[in-house]
Amino acid sequence: MSLNINELELDLGQEHIIIQRRYEALGAFNDFLIAVWFLIGSFFFLSNSLVESGTWLFIVGSAQLLIKPILKLISLIHVSKVYKDKIKQ
Repeated sequence: MSLNINELELDLGQEHIIIQRRYEALGAFNDFLIAVWFLIGSFFFLSNSLVESGTWLFIVGSAQLLIKPILKLISLIHVSKVYKDKIKQ
């Protein structure tokens, strides 16, 4: 079995784009949720009775900020695994 590097790069390129788009979609959805939590939390701070709930929304939004770099790392690991699997073929 011969290995054509150009075909490997093309195949990996297409798979990489699919993988990258999926992780970018997850990241965009995560960013959307962060914005929602902070926006709602900000409105909650306008009412003394909702301040505690607003604080919890800020905590949730802040915790979700960790998801973005985690998704990026998982994406890089996923692409690396696909690349290694292609080389083994």
